[in-house]
Amino acid sequence: MSHYDLIIIGSGPAGRAAAIQAGKLKRRVLVIDRKDRLGGVSVHTGTIPSKTLRETVLNLSGWRERSFYGRSYRVKDDIAAEDLKARLHMTLDHEVDVLEHQFARNHVDTLHGLARFVDAQTIDVATEAGDFTRLTAERFLISTGTKTYRPDTVPFNGRTVVDSDEFLELAQIPRSLIVVGAGVIGVEYATMFSALDVRVTLIEPRETFLDFIDDALIQDFTHQIRENGVDLRLGSAIETIEDAGEHIEVSLANGRHVRAEMLLFAAGRMGATESLDVAAAGLETDHRGRLEVDRKTYQTAVPHIYAAGDVIGHPSLASTSVQQGRVAACHALETPTLPESPWFPYGIYSVPEISTCGMSEEEMKERGIPYEVGIARFRETSRGHIMGLEHGLLKMLFSLKTRRVLGVQIVGEGATELIHIAQAVLNLKGTVDYFVQNTFNYPTLAEAYKIAGLDAFNRMPIPEEYKLHRDEGKPGKARK
Repeated sequence: MSHYDLIIIGSGPAGRAAAIQAGKLKRRVLVIDRKDRLGGVSVHTGTIPSKTLRETVLNLSGWRERSFYGRSYRVKDDIAAEDLKARLHMTLDHEVDVLEHQFARNHVDTLHGLARFVDAQTIDVATEAGDFTRLTAERFLISTGTKTYRPDTVPFNGRTVVDSDEFLELAQIPRSLIVVGAGVIGVEYATMFSALDVRVTLIEPRETFLDFIDDALIQDFTHQIRENGVDLRLGSAIETIEDAGEHIEVSLANGRHVRAEMLLFAAGRMGATESLDVAAAGLETDHRGRLEVDRKTYQTAVPHIYAAGDVIGHPSLASTSVQQGRVAACHALETPTLPESPWFPYGIYSVPEISTCGMSEEEMKERGIPYEVGIARFRETSRGHIMGLEHGLLKMLFSLKTRRVLGVQIVGEGATELIHIAQAVLNLKGTVDYFVQNTFNYPTLAEAYKIAGLDAFNRMPIPEEYKLHRDEGKPGKARK
């Protein structure tokens, strides 16, 4: 039996960050992963693969240049599935290599196998060879992430009816695709394949989608993806999904039918805790297999067992998982650390990108905060003209009382990069004045912040101290 200061189950973003932090604190730490390669869902089937696939699609399809050279423009005329996967495999190999090097450099032990709690201090790990290793630890961190939700009503076959994990292994690019579920994953893949000129139908049983995003952004985004060829079906409950051999047929509750060569089911994920037997450690999961934690320390109901990452639910982002893992490790090992910043960015790598930080306009209204809005469109910037951007929107929300920026939403090229300017100003409690006073590189898309800031500034009341400053230097009576 081996004993550790910290045992981490899962090597995704949360587990990776926690392990490296524990290693830097010179503690004995072990990472257990059920796969034979480290990285978890994020590296192998989630964040990294989908974003790599998106970049490959945009490059090979010539998507970014079509406003100049026409919709028929392509960098490669015949794009095959192997073209998409070649770059993907290179990227994944690099990610795993970097992770293994980081673990080795920080003296983090690793073990491949399936972990199961025996009691609150002990776990068994079953290896592929059929052996069992029993381990104990002072502290545990569960960072097993999530797995795809696969209802019995969907006839998955691994070829033409697939989940988001299987979708990455497609043998050929379909001519038509049905995507069920307009969450982040569904929207990303639907818009990605639409850029390849695949006929895509995106079905969402609810009347709305991506409800945490500002409504004005969703309206702009909806217009763009429909213009790009995505057939968006909202409020369309699914009655049956039939594998008809040559095609997949979906029957909707409103009486309509949709046919396509392939169907991607992307309606939700489950916490990957089923095989852990967390009950043996005194823990319970919700109906989605997720664990409840203290959001400041990431402790579960059993104080020496922590959980972080997608397994604890919202916001389920790789970026926040990294922060959660590091904070959990520091608390578990009784090491002081800085608290997490209150504002963090969301990034949706669709075509076009969406990214937000802070409050939406709907939240401002609900809280009764008097506000002003600043809007900038990418086509108003010189950089936008140079890049050939026909769309793109940056929206900022400012408090009329304090002048502080309280929310920023961006849809368009580079949104997930541009949002970090807003994040910094939000966390430093900056005001609209920052965007008016400061100079932005020209020409850049970041100049949209200046345009949006001035748009709001020109409609906001002028503070008294500004009026006094404005009056200085005016002709008047000489002082005695």
